[in-house]
Amino acid sequence: MNVLFLCTGNSARSILAEAYLNAAGKGRFVAYSAGSHPAGKVNPLALELLELKGMPTARLRSKSWDEFAASNAPKLDVVLTVCDAASNETCPVWPGAPLCAQWGVADPASVSGSPEERRRAFSRAFAELSSRIDLLLALPLERFDRRALHRELERIGRHRDASSAAQNQS
Repeated sequence: MNVLFLCTGNSARSILAEAYLNAAGKGRFVAYSAGSHPAGKVNPLALELLELKGMPTARLRSKSWDEFAASNAPKLDVVLTVCDAASNETCPVWPGAPLCAQWGVADPASVSGSPEERRRAFSRAFAELSSRIDLLLALPLERFDRRALHRELERIGRHRDASSAAQNQS
């Protein structure tokens, strides 16, 4: 199953999700990421976090969603928007009419403060995304028709990681 994670800048959240699904999906999924207005480079704190978690980063790059709307693009099964800004934009027409869902996560790249505060923001975003991706990986996909899978994707998008929820309440 091919999954595209979308964000505005494609420098942090969508990159984290792409890397995690490719690592955790163990060949069941192929993840990609893109942005409506790509930053042109991956945020160094996203790369640092992924490297600390032992995930490959060499092929990660900030790219436009136009790459995935082209006729020669990989056939997408699912498109997940991980930021609120991109969810309000008019998306390209995706070849193959993939399922689309909103998985909004706070932007760690917008956090200012000490380097440690910024790293914590990236860790929170990663925890929320990885928790949702783990729920996706646990789905018995062969049992779902298209409509049921879409409902599950939407439900997962409303899920909040328990540790993130606890941190947000304090």
